[in-house]
Amino acid sequence: MKTRALTSHRGLLAVTAPLAALAALTALAAGCARGAAVPDVRFANSPTVAAVDDRKDVPARPAVRGFSRHLYHFDGSFYRLLTRELELPRQRRALGVNALDEVPDSTWFTNRIGVHDLSPDEIRRGPATAGSPEPHKPWTIHSTKVGGASIGFIITDARGEKFILKFDRAGFPETETAADVIVGKLLWAAGYNVPEDHVVYLRPEELVLAPDAVVKDWSGERGRLTRPMLERALARIVHEPDGRVRALASRMLDGKPIGGHTAEGMRKDDPNDRIPHQLRRDLRGAYVFYSWLDQTDVKEDNSLDVWVTDPADPKRHYVKHYLIDFGTSLGGAAAFYPDLRMGYTHMVDFPDLFTSLVTLGLRERPWERRQAPGLRGVGVLDGAAFRPDLWKAETPQYLPFRVADEHDKLWAAKILMRFTREQIRAAVDAARLSDPRAADYLTETLIARQRIAARHWFSQKPPLDHFAPAAGGRALCFDDLLLSYRLAPVAGATRYTVASYDRGGRPLGPPRELSADGSGRACAPVTLAAERDAYTIVRVDTHRSQPVGATYVHLARNPATGAPRVIGVWRP
Repeated sequence: MKTRALTSHRGLLAVTAPLAALAALTALAAGCARGAAVPDVRFANSPTVAAVDDRKDVPARPAVRGFSRHLYHFDGSFYRLLTRELELPRQRRALGVNALDEVPDSTWFTNRIGVHDLSPDEIRRGPATAGSPEPHKPWTIHSTKVGGASIGFIITDARGEKFILKFDRAGFPETETAADVIVGKLLWAAGYNVPEDHVVYLRPEELVLAPDAVVKDWSGERGRLTRPMLERALARIVHEPDGRVRALASRMLDGKPIGGHTAEGMRKDDPNDRIPHQLRRDLRGAYVFYSWLDQTDVKEDNSLDVWVTDPADPKRHYVKHYLIDFGTSLGGAAAFYPDLRMGYTHMVDFPDLFTSLVTLGLRERPWERRQAPGLRGVGVLDGAAFRPDLWKAETPQYLPFRVADEHDKLWAAKILMRFTREQIRAAVDAARLSDPRAADYLTETLIARQRIAARHWFSQKPPLDHFAPAAGGRALCFDDLLLSYRLAPVAGATRYTVASYDRGGRPLGPPRELSADGSGRACAPVTLAAERDAYTIVRVDTHRSQPVGATYVHLARNPATGAPRVIGVWRP
């Protein structure tokens, strides 16, 4: 038996059961001669789970996780990097995956784009619930914000809605505020929880101080915030020719913040947190989105867990998980610091240092020719030179990225390619860039990076999707995403070998050959097993210039209707 595949799948199902139950009986496994071409994974003949129940009541607020920036970077770049390797960890498949190899909805991730019809206007609005505070002035300042490199304040608008107000860094007008909004809208559409962010314009006189307004610093010390102090801070910010100031207004999240999620392990005081974070596919697959958007600032305090009240029951609470703070993305980090290595190396990158030492620095690195496009609001964001497999965050600390495999990245790349040009442009338009050329550049560059990333990850594993029985179960249809998105030539370049097996792995006739057509959609004849529920395993081998790999699609008759349906997909 292929015990590795079986063990991996059992670990997956222990967390997300009954997403895909192992239905093979031990006696049958011992008594039958399995076909070597069929893994031992079997699925229950039941509907696929689309959402997990991780909103069970957490009556007591979990403890607030502290965060030490220096310790975090030391741990990630040196200590934990070394000790984890000494533990000789084995590579493990991701958990939190259902029978169709997809991520169900949870407090971490909600399937949106491609599952629901998201209009460009919906993406432009993103997770908006309150709407922009811009029409609701004056704004009352209660304190300065804590954390981050930019100036910021905690405010309430005239409606009483609470926001964090942040401004662009000196010398980089529009860049940070634009990146924060664009990336937030795109990550929300992909499925992640993010704050409600808006680009706003204000005049200094539209900010008023609360009687108890205070200044906060990293140590927690407080002092009174005065008008002269406010005016000195605002004087450091870029003003428009008409005297207005551009800012980012980020609505305060509902609930009680309890700190970010750890890079490995689970939150012990949240009973709903049952999958080690380094094994969550939604976190591992986020590598694809962060590399696409060049969000290099990946650390614990750029996430936030919030203890929230259940909207359906005010007496119940649970923890919801957010990604936050995207202002240094879209090439902003390389421009702000400045450091053209950002996105190509870690801050402390021993392999890169060793290579430079051995080559005496003579080897040209891919980042050496990077340059900003010279457009207001745009950082150093590469287009055609983007290498998705070489992208790196600032530190190697974020373990889900380090252990992510091709299965996780294929899952994310499928979502990535659901974004249309119009949807990407809608997210860019939400940034309210003053130069139309900047909006055009960001749109085209994001589209170029999208296609480069998808082409790469679709080439690592067979990117077959949208499996569906046809002709009463006598055929199986599917999309080859590399072809349907026109990421590779079609004519004569791709073919498939399709074979059917029964539950025990015995072949049901000879394999069939077919070639891809121009649409990327293929339908192959299959033979269903004769047993009552017709449990059948269809192996689809994809061949291009060389074999790409196999995908196993499990079919069975719906007990209610008798019609064949897909009950599981296994990608070895």
